[in-house]
Amino acid sequence: MALSGQTTVTTAGTEVALGSQPVNAALMVKALPANTGIMYVGNNGAGAVNSSTGMPLAAGESLIFDLVSNLANIMLDATVDGEGVAWLILEA
Repeated sequence: MALSGQTTVTTAGTEVALGSQPVNAALMVKALPANTGIMYVGNNGAGAVNSSTGMPLAAGESLIFDLVSNLANIMLDATVDGEGVAWLILEA
């Protein structure tokens, strides 16, 4: 099991899952420092996220989820093609 990784959004406006592995721990998600646009992180309950339903993160900003059962539960979208986030499992 990877303890950290990065996920990018190939096409802005098309959400992707953060990953697919089980986590069962706290998780930090941080927008990559080279990003020029805003990343949106979350899940609207239907497996999607966008600028109306996600937590906006500018370059270098982060958030922590207390408990995530699987990276697939967290969705990611971007305002600029090819930008993304880094993630780190805080407890194993």
